[in-house]
Amino acid sequence: MKVFVHLARGFGDETWGERWRSGKLLGLNEEHAYGYDHAASPDVQVVYASDFPETRLQKLVRYAGRAILGFDVVHAWRNREKLLAADVVWTHTESQTLGVLLLFHLTRGRVPRLLGQTVWLVDRWAKQPWPRRLLYRFLLHRLDVLTTLSSLNCSDARSLFPWVRVESVLFGIKADGMRPARGPHNNGPLKVLSLGNDEHRDWPTLCDAMSSLPDATLRIASGAKAAARAAKGHRNIEVMKIRDNATLFAAYEHADVVVVPLSENRHASGITVILEAVYFGVPVVATDCGGLTDYLDHDSVLYVPPGDPAALAAAIRSVRENPEVAKKRVEKAQERMKTTLSSVAYAQRYVALSRDVCGTV
Repeated sequence: MKVFVHLARGFGDETWGERWRSGKLLGLNEEHAYGYDHAASPDVQVVYASDFPETRLQKLVRYAGRAILGFDVVHAWRNREKLLAADVVWTHTESQTLGVLLLFHLTRGRVPRLLGQTVWLVDRWAKQPWPRRLLYRFLLHRLDVLTTLSSLNCSDARSLFPWVRVESVLFGIKADGMRPARGPHNNGPLKVLSLGNDEHRDWPTLCDAMSSLPDATLRIASGAKAAARAAKGHRNIEVMKIRDNATLFAAYEHADVVVVPLSENRHASGITVILEAVYFGVPVVATDCGGLTDYLDHDSVLYVPPGDPAALAAAIRSVRENPEVAKKRVEKAQERMKTTLSSVAYAQRYVALSRDVCGTV
């Protein structure tokens, strides 16, 4: 089975590998983007998309097309030779999914099967201009399987696109080399860490919670303007930008608790940060929304209701008050990560779906 992994431009195998080896990729990344290469075996060949060189004019044309359509078809067109030679194509976001689908409509003859992932499309569907919604519905009729990252998104997508097979596929990251599970450190003020640039980070609720925790400090690692606005005037909050993995990993090691504050969403916003915190053995407090309990239940993560600063403050405080309980939650989360939430398990779920749609089970 020949698999073609079509990711966004900049995530091509050569480009990604070079950045990974140079240490310029932030996060617990692997040599090949998102670990899809773990699908490779004697009977599964995995090929990633390439980032073709482009002039300024060509880049402008690609960006203009993306601005008009809402997705990148030029990148798919440039990769068409290897893409169309595959048995099945995998994508990681709706931009690549829709780009490949439009390529299929521009192609005569045989096209491969497509497992197209969506991350934000379903959440943002109502905000899309009606011409885009018409185009997207037309394109999605050619899709074999639409994959989502949470059961909530899966349910919504099945309602929106009843003609498409929709499956929820749990995301995973590198799991080998995890740090031992631990509770908070015993020295000094409680050190809280929160990271992310996602539009669904609820910085105001977290900063309000910190107002009732004068003996705790919060470091927010984010480039989002909303984070800076929410933190303004709070003496125990520092907003920082992390530019390298040495700083990122040190921040996790230094933290007593990682908090992932979220507004309501349906696509498991924050799951990457949660999994990274678990990898480093740090207790996690998160907002109970977005389908995060598909990944880690209440025995693994301390969840709080959305938009409740008092509940969030109490949860943060409880990590210091009950360190052994906090440690046990991390241990359960790590066990789940080893068996189900690794990049290896993620890739194998795609292999199983691909065998199904290709009729090679």
